[in-house]
Order: sequence, then C-alpha cells, then structure tokens
Amino acid sequence: MSGKSSFIPDILITLPAILLISLGVLVIYSSDPRMAVQQAILALIGISIYFILSNFDFESLGPYINYSYIFILLLLIIVFIIGIETRGSLRWISIGFLQIQPSELAKPIVILFLAQFWTSNKTTWKNILKSFLYILPLILLVFKQPDLGTTLTIAFIWIIMLFGANISLLKIVIMASFTFLMAPVFWFFLKSYQKERIATFLSPSADPLGTGYNVIQSMIAVGSGQSFGRGLGRGTQSRLQFLPEFRTDFIFASIAEELGFFGSLIVLSLYGMIFFRSLKIVSIIRNRFQSLIIIGVIGMFFFQVIVNIGMNIGIVPVTGITLPLLSYGGSSLISTLIALSFIASASRFSAKQKFD
Repeated sequence: MSGKSSFIPDILITLPAILLISLGVLVIYSSDPRMAVQQAILALIGISIYFILSNFDFESLGPYINYSYIFILLLLIIVFIIGIETRGSLRWISIGFLQIQPSELAKPIVILFLAQFWTSNKTTWKNILKSFLYILPLILLVFKQPDLGTTLTIAFIWIIMLFGANISLLKIVIMASFTFLMAPVFWFFLKSYQKERIATFLSPSADPLGTGYNVIQSMIAVGSGQSFGRGLGRGTQSRLQFLPEFRTDFIFASIAEELGFFGSLIVLSLYGMIFFRSLKIVSIIRNRFQSLIIIGVIGMFFFQVIVNIGMNIGIVPVTGITLPLLSYGGSSLISTLIALSFIASASRFSAKQKFD
C-alpha cells in the first residue's frame, strides 16, 4: 500500500511512540497530576507537529536547512544572555508561559544539516574536518551551559552520520586512535561534578551517601520491582524521594520499580519496534538524503536510550540524558517527535519503499 494515501504516518513508528508517551504521562500522573497535565498538553503539541511534519518532504527544504542552523546557533548564544539558570545550568529561554531548551532542538537540526552536507560531499579528510567545524560551535555552546549529555548526543550524531556517509575503515581506525589519545586532555575540561560522576561509575559504593547516592538508589529501585512491580504509584524509592529525578533522568528506574521486569520489557519492546522499523525503512530507501536523515535519527535515539537505561542500572556514568518520549520535559519530547517525523516523512516520500 502506498504511504501517500493517508494523512496518518507510518503506523509502526507512530503507534509505539504514542504508547511510550502515554506511559510516560501515566507514570508522571501517579506522582504529580499537575505535571502530568503539563506533559500531556506538550505531548499533544508535539504529536501535532509530528503529524504535520511527517507529511512534508524535507528534501525540498534546500537552503532553509542552513538558515535553521544559524537560527539554533543564535538561540544557543541568546541562552547566555537571557537564559534561566536552574541548578547551576543555563539551558532554558522563557517565552511567555513556555520555557524552551535550544540544545534539545539543536539535535534534529544537526541531523538535517549533516544529511544535506554529506549528500553532496564525499568523506575526504577535508570534508570530515569541515563537517566537524560546522557543528563545533554548537557543541562548545551546549557544553558551556553545561550540558554534557546533549553534547555527547550531538557528537554521537556526527559520528554515526559519518558511517552513513560511507567513511572508510582506515579513517575510522585513525579517528578512533586519535580520540583515545585525546581522552585524557578532555578530562581537564570537565566540571568537578562531571568528574565525580565518572569516579562514581567506577566505584559507586565509595561514597554511598554522596556522589554514589543516585546510582545506588536507582539500582535498588530497578531490583525491587522484581517481575511485576509494586504497582503504579506505589514505588517506595520514587514516592518517598529516595530516587532523585524519577520523572526525568531516572524515570526508567521508577517504571522498573512500579511495573517490574515485564513493564520494563514492554518499554524496551516499544523502543525495539521503532528501531527495527527505522532500520527496515533505511534498508529499502535509495535516496541518499533520506537515508542519512534516518541514520542520524536512529543514532540519536539509540544513544539516548542506551545511555539513559545504562545509567539507571549502573553500567554507564550518569550524564543527565533523558529517556526519549518517556521523561518529563517538553523540549526533549518535541525534539524527539520532530526527529521521528523525519523517518515518517522518508517512509512516505521514498519512491523505492515497499510496505509490509
């Protein structure tokens, strides 16, 4: 059946995304109905944007992609002028009754920008350096806020799109070796709390009431859920405030505690549906621009899911990366839905697609 026959986007992308959003709102509602209503309103806005953009052919944007890059660069600069500081981080801009986080919106724009760049350029050393220099101002501005999680996500998008642009194995080995050698230098640019998070990851029990507290409480929450969980709204770790940020960074631990292993399995299955459908679409598309966009979105989505769940179960350092579609936060939710609309759009407009 043709993807152009209906306003409804690819169902195997849309349905699991809506189910994940609904589960996130439900979990948030069990602890704070007011915040859940806010998230639901933002979700409706995000889903509306998703439906509209999924019916738009992004390949026709042309030079407007460059303008969007300049726009987000200006927003990231404005953050340091009129931004709102929260817990030592300067990430948000207040627009009326809304607060937007430009660093979140930068992710889908970086994907579009790099997709356009690699559509018309080969992966020579000159072009690899040029592509990195293009996104470097965004990385530095986001890192300065500081927002290490989003910085790493943007960097990972750049790396994964190099693979999509068919970088040679030799270049990969050289770049990986260079990165390994430069890693100690990067350490000196980290904030003290970021260094503490890495040290905590290596030994969380060294300071159980200090730097290791978040990770330990998260692992306790995940383990205490067992097979079927304590029940929605009955998680002691989150409801008694032992588990920090249980609506944002540690929402997976909260779900695992309240809905158990099977609830966690449902979450992973829904993410799996989005991943496998995206891989299916990219495997049948012959349009380079669309393929690069999908690869960028898959990379962004995969990195955030793996890192967030990994830090919830103590296998990666805590970096402050939200869990896509589930965590509380309008900018993150809308940014993710914009990115997913790229895949739904490519699914609709590819002349080579074959639907199951």
